[in-house]
Amino acid sequence: VQLQASGGGLVQPGGSLRLSCAASVALGSVFRLAWFRQVPGKQRELVASITTAGTTNYADSVKGRFTISRDNAKKTMYLEMNSLKLEDTAVYYCNGLPPVYNWGQGTLVTVSS
Repeated sequence: VQLQASGGGLVQPGGSLRLSCAASVALGSVFRLAWFRQVPGKQRELVASITTAGTTNYADSVKGRFTISRDNAKKTMYLEMNSLKLEDTAVYYCNGLPPVYNWGQGTLVTVSS
């Protein structure tokens, strides 16, 4: 299974970005999908997760600002990020939860004025 994140970029504080995660297999076979992020020198952290039924969970730091969704027919998961803060700067990855697949390269999100 390959999961590839994309959509990162440079954005000003308060701005928005939409990340996508394209899967090589039908997403319906993956019960729980998740977004993670990692800052150099720090551990990778869980940002948000979503089950096949659409149940979502978010880290406290992004609750109310980020929205995770999945489109099983398109084999794609999304992360809508609004009201971005400087501390959201990181490389974002997608994986299952638990993260049993290869991590891939991730996509860099840089929040800077």
